[in-house]
Amino acid sequence: MAVQPIRLFGDPVLRRPAVEVVDFDKELRRLVEDLTDTMLAAPGAGLAAPQIGVGLRVFTWNVDGQVGHLVNPTLTLSGDTQDGPEGCLSIPGLTIDCLRARSVVAHGFDMHGEPVVIQGDDYLARAIQHETDHLDGVLFVDRLDAEARKTAMKAIREAEWFGLDGAPRTPTIKLSPHSTGGKAI
Repeated sequence: MAVQPIRLFGDPVLRRPAVEVVDFDKELRRLVEDLTDTMLAAPGAGLAAPQIGVGLRVFTWNVDGQVGHLVNPTLTLSGDTQDGPEGCLSIPGLTIDCLRARSVVAHGFDMHGEPVVIQGDDYLARAIQHETDHLDGVLFVDRLDAEARKTAMKAIREAEWFGLDGAPRTPTIKLSPHSTGGKAI
């Protein structure tokens, strides 16, 4: 159990599709604990294994005080949509409206290999879709329309944490006791 460094935009691991988990063992349980600890420390509403450099199909979430995880998710999305603010721990400081399905049913497994079904609406649905995208090598900025994506990419290039050579630098994140407690997904 440990807080791990979060990989930032530009790191190639964020663009590689993750592989399915086949061993539901002690190492997987440790990964889920590390993801949870890292997500809560950030703080974030979700964190996928590739964001800490592990190419496995696992993510955690923390929405409305409910903390959970899902292994090898498959999603069924509703036809109705929501457009709302979205951020990402791998793209610090950027929040922009992103179109997502309003509801989701996610099938997968817990860290012990037991089948799990998660039904989520609104913010939980957004978090599940966002984290599953990470497992497919997709970032939320890829889902933006052309104008919003252009704005997002400009903000990323100008961000203090983004290196001049196009490679991410490790940001220094200071948590204030007066923080609003806002969470990126």
